Amino acid sequence: MPSAQDLLKQTKQQISEVTPDQLVELQKKNPNLVLLDVREKDEQERGVLPNAKLIPRGLLELKIEDAVPDRKQEIVAYCAGGNRSALAALSLKQLGYEKVHSLIGGYSKWAGEGRPTTQKVFLDSQKLDRYSRHILMPEVGEEGQVKLLESKVFLVGAGGLGSPTALYLAAAGVGTLGIIDNDVVDRSNLQRQILHNEGRIGEPKVESAKQTLKALNPDVNIVTYRDRLSRDNVMDIIKNYDVIVNGCDNFPTRYLINDACVFLKKPLVDGSIFRFDGQVNVIKPYEGPCYRCLYPEPPPPEMAPSCQEAGVFGVLPGIIGCIQAIEVLKLLLGKGDPLVGRLLIMDTLKMKVREMKVRRDPACPVCGDNPTIKELIDYEWFCSMAGGDPLKH
Repeated sequence: MPSAQDLLKQTKQQISEVTPDQLVELQKKNPNLVLLDVREKDEQERGVLPNAKLIPRGLLELKIEDAVPDRKQEIVAYCAGGNRSALAALSLKQLGYEKVHSLIGGYSKWAGEGRPTTQKVFLDSQKLDRYSRHILMPEVGEEGQVKLLESKVFLVGAGGLGSPTALYLAAAGVGTLGIIDNDVVDRSNLQRQILHNEGRIGEPKVESAKQTLKALNPDVNIVTYRDRLSRDNVMDIIKNYDVIVNGCDNFPTRYLINDACVFLKKPLVDGSIFRFDGQVNVIKPYEGPCYRCLYPEPPPPEMAPSCQEAGVFGVLPGIIGCIQAIEVLKLLLGKGDPLVGRLLIMDTLKMKVREMKVRRDPACPVCGDNPTIKELIDYEWFCSMAGGDPLKH
């Protein structure tokens, strides 16, 4: 019977092996080359090669197709010393991967030569339990969950739309949620604003929201701003957040947050509701249209009454807010097809959903080819003077 060493020798004769120097050259020639770490988790915690995909050898055959679906993509596998990665390379070759190599000397040789390594963040046992249903999904996994925990999302409003959006982002493990709202909880809010309850009537909405969200998920850092968003504070507030979520119900704030996000190149998930109708779209500045491309100027006040004036079906914000939360998570994870250049419109009375394509306007005064608005303006005046020249005030 052949010994283990004999089998390992036979394996290495059937695969391609590369030295650390050769790996560096391969990376220069092929920026899409996949580094595959097949060590166990306790080994990976000591350090990994930058941008490596982490799949322990025992799970390789089960997880490789999700991690690297293209069998023509070039792969360099590595372990601690070069033996497990050789076995992994042969297995990948047998699975149909066409260009697979094993790193000679593995991580030990690479790190011992002073080459670049990085520390990966891993979840503790409680987080692995809490987020287990995410981790089971290849589109998220532990790496994606870590990304969510390191992300920062800013929500404009802790009302009808902000409530479900914040709840599901907190439940999903988004690490930092910033919430701005200068209002207090009123009994009339409770028909739809599920962050709040009867016992908090009269309390600031941001404080009520913080209590609810921390009770749901203590992992999440809640940053509150009991203030009104304005051109004096918006840029300083949102500059450190990854994604902005708009749940306000007035046009001056809509145009303000749109322009600020365009200037700072921040993705914005915008939602709105009116009686039985709701809509959602995603604004990624300079990749798709902004809010002004869709609505160059606001409608007259009598054509766009607020929820306080026209009413709103209590369940509707829950649906639209959840869609906003989905779009935020897709942006943070870099997965799926966000609603960029698409306006999702929902009529819950007829239960019909339609999609409207929206193009970026080259003549848009904010994100167009030759913008005329290059700084924040007086949005209250602009929205009271539909069709006026905002640069005059």
